[in-house]
Amino acid sequence: MSFSWAKPYEPKHPFMRWLDDRLPLPRLAYGAIGGGYPVPRNLNYWWNFGVLAGIFLMIQIVTGIVLAMWYYATGEGAFYSVEHIMRDVNAGWLLRYAHANGASFFFVVTYIHIFRGLFYGSYKAPRELVWILGLVIYLLMMATAFMGYVLPWGQMSYWGAQVITGFFSAIPFVGEPLRIWLLGGYVPDQATLTRFFSLHYLLPFVILGVVVLHIWALHIPGSSNPTGVDVKDEKDTLPFHPFYTAKDGWFAGVVLIIFAYFVYFMPNALGHADNYIPANPLATPAHIVPEWYFLPFYAILKAFTIDFILPAKLWGVVAMFASILLLFFLPWLDKSPVRSANYRPVFKRFFWILIVDVLVLGWAGGATPTPAVIAISQVATAYYFAHFLMILPLIAKYERPLVLPNSITDSVLHGEKQESAPVGVAPGTTTIAG
Repeated sequence: MSFSWAKPYEPKHPFMRWLDDRLPLPRLAYGAIGGGYPVPRNLNYWWNFGVLAGIFLMIQIVTGIVLAMWYYATGEGAFYSVEHIMRDVNAGWLLRYAHANGASFFFVVTYIHIFRGLFYGSYKAPRELVWILGLVIYLLMMATAFMGYVLPWGQMSYWGAQVITGFFSAIPFVGEPLRIWLLGGYVPDQATLTRFFSLHYLLPFVILGVVVLHIWALHIPGSSNPTGVDVKDEKDTLPFHPFYTAKDGWFAGVVLIIFAYFVYFMPNALGHADNYIPANPLATPAHIVPEWYFLPFYAILKAFTIDFILPAKLWGVVAMFASILLLFFLPWLDKSPVRSANYRPVFKRFFWILIVDVLVLGWAGGATPTPAVIAISQVATAYYFAHFLMILPLIAKYERPLVLPNSITDSVLHGEKQESAPVGVAPGTTTIAG
């Protein structure tokens, strides 16, 4: 689809013309993110978090490369090399804190990006592959973050590696060999650090490659939008530059100011104090927990306490992986023809219940595993799976969606008033939706 405002790329500088004739990278960038790329005109600020995720990925790559120049992946030197970076390397403390807090911010913006996709139905056709590639990025992020958490070789690093990899041994036949392969032995040691450091350094570049595929897949159908209505003509769109580059740019500036506040004034707020104690295989911490962004999955892992056909430990491992893998099937679990939750009143209510449920799982994952906490984890885990496997298909089948706007332009110009009636009912008619 061509648009009258989409001017072809015309390099003005002689060098740019020479480059464009031989390697048209500027033309490719212009078509991908410049004035030649049409974007729905009604995108709100929830769409900014995809760009923010890319920014924090680059922060992680740049700071990680520099930190790797000073890091020693040895059992004797890992912890003290981090201390050396913090105390003796010029601006080392800034790089280390930017990298550590950058991981947390990367997960924050990614989680918001994922839940935005859930709310606005961005996983629905024709964007299934965009959603699936996004989840692949998320899995790679989790693997990268887990290995990075081990590298400082503090108490929580060591025991986190010991406990989390220990759950793999619950998998029949291949579990224990897989655990030994991951650790390079029977317990975390020198081989573990070497393997984790090499993979932690490599995986961000793999993530970057999948991000390119993710953006490429997005450019084929185009961006979704808050109404979930397809683009009909050029009135429904704006060029990405300068409209959305300006919008994304100032919002990124605000978030980076918050990020800088954490780096300079609260650098350890998102970490764990025990990781400033050197790893000691003979002293177990009182309460072993992963980083905060893994806590909901840790709660699911601990929710299974009774052996039923299979060992409880194996049920926990299966449930933990299944909680992520079922998201890959979401485009086929939710068969509603309406994308946006703004026009799905029942779906919207259960979406917010899901948000609360995930927050409860996060709290339970970080709390001391008392009988009451475990019971709460079990209820929250049961609801999590019920939401996707039972509630969502039923909502898609029986819900009465609201009437959709005729176009994106109509939703911008006339607001929500004309869109308040269910499908099949004239706008303005009083009725009970859902």
